[in-house]
Amino acid sequence: QVQLVESGGGLVQAGGSLRLSCAASGRTFSSYAMGWFRQAPGKEREFVAAITWSIGSTYYADSVKGRFTISRDNAKNTVYLQMNSLKPEDTAVYYCAAGPYAVVVPRGYDYWGQGTQVTVSS
Repeated sequence: QVQLVESGGGLVQAGGSLRLSCAASGRTFSSYAMGWFRQAPGKEREFVAAITWSIGSTYYADSVKGRFTISRDNAKNTVYLQMNSLKPEDTAVYYCAAGPYAVVVPRGYDYWGQGTQVTVSS
């Protein structure tokens, strides 16, 4: 199995930045595509960004395109989500996930972290 632990969440003002980290352990990290999802209270878990296991191609939801950047460091078994120009509507619990392919649906991933809270104040 793969164990995933997110960190880096917190409270920031609108327009600020945060960098989330997801540290992986267990099976070979570089063999998995990685995704970031978020879930606000009362809403469905939604896709944010993904990166492939092979050449590192990236994919983003329209709502975060141009503001968020996903990256991975296979040597450190870590995936990152750099979040800039944060908006109050970005407030959610953010989850990282690992799976065989970079897809946009939660059910496409096999392993999940516990989540980290991101709160953006007005």
